[in-house]
Amino acid sequence: MKDRKSDNQQLSRRGFMAGASLAGLGTILSTTMAGGQTSTTESAASAPKVGLGDVPSRQFGKTGEKVSILSLGGIFDIINNQMMLKKALDFGITYWDTANSYHNGKSETGIGLYLEKFPETRKNIFLVTKSGSRDPKGMTDHLTLSLERMKTDHIDLFFVHGISNISEVSSPAVKEWADQMKKAGKIRFFGFSTHKNMESCLAAAPALGYIDGIMFTYNYRLMHGDAMKAATDACAKAGIGMTAMKTQGGGAVKTDSDAELALAGRFLEKGLTPFQAKIKAVWANDQISAVCSQMPNLTVLTANTQAALDERKLTAGDWKALRTYAETTGSAYCAGCAMNCERAPGCSEGIADVMRMMMYHTSFGDTHQARMAFAELPLSVRSGLSGMNLSEATNACPRGLNIAAVLKEAMEVLA
Repeated sequence: MKDRKSDNQQLSRRGFMAGASLAGLGTILSTTMAGGQTSTTESAASAPKVGLGDVPSRQFGKTGEKVSILSLGGIFDIINNQMMLKKALDFGITYWDTANSYHNGKSETGIGLYLEKFPETRKNIFLVTKSGSRDPKGMTDHLTLSLERMKTDHIDLFFVHGISNISEVSSPAVKEWADQMKKAGKIRFFGFSTHKNMESCLAAAPALGYIDGIMFTYNYRLMHGDAMKAATDACAKAGIGMTAMKTQGGGAVKTDSDAELALAGRFLEKGLTPFQAKIKAVWANDQISAVCSQMPNLTVLTANTQAALDERKLTAGDWKALRTYAETTGSAYCAGCAMNCERAPGCSEGIADVMRMMMYHTSFGDTHQARMAFAELPLSVRSGLSGMNLSEATNACPRGLNIAAVLKEAMEVLA
């Protein structure tokens, strides 16, 4: 039988976190951005107005482009949420990110509906899409379909999606394809996204000479590592534009600890939610051009916009709080170092991908997205998971994450 006191503690803790998020958002919405000072006497009518171009922008590598530091992630039903695109533009969020596979193509189709209705807005948008293919024919097919769906004649930045090794984009055929598509005017810039082995992929990118941009998992948990700092330094020196994703640092295992309460309480006093603080931590590195965030509703969009407008810097105490939280909850977070678990005896590819999908389910509360992503894995990968020696994968995890237990749950939840 469950302990009633334990249940009440859990309920209280979750209620506090929800309340902290809403209270933090309410405080932020009544905060003037000049010097970050909060006035308790100002009315809602005097709150800062957010208009086109208000979100700051940064140079995107050596491309000559400036992009909004907040990017609209397109993993949501854009067809039925057209207002989100309009509000993003109203807030100055002109960097839009999607992929050929998002919502089975409905993400791109939704953008196309908007651009067909408001074609004059296309010139203001830095439009990014991705292909899961690694060969020229597959990339051409995806690019052609993306252009058709989004009612545009070009993509500003085209990514090969979700690589785990630089060899996936380093062939002469891929370079030739990128050059041809640029000359044809179908894409302006080329690069890749990565959720796994990010540090090694980034470190190897400058030597290729034709990578214009990279989107990669980057957050307060990962940014202090020596390998990550060396990799981002190398890309910045080479003029590669960098976009951070998965900036909340959510894990495959949901923690509900006192550490969360402490973190929420600290930033609530500043009029910030922990979610906003975590994004601001990423923006503190000016090598990062933008943060890509999935913003499927106005609440999230507004909160992230206000974080972008807030000129206050994180203090030494704020950084210490984030580091402490990262250390306390580190064994719940999959850092994407697939070279460890997937190369363990009796294991193979797919483990880190499923760990990321369980993060969607457990940490983000988006089981639908998790299941869609799982269904997109090759059948050979999905069927091979049940035969792996996952105890070896667990032993190989440098963070001590119980991979075997998470993968067991994944087979029940996602399959």
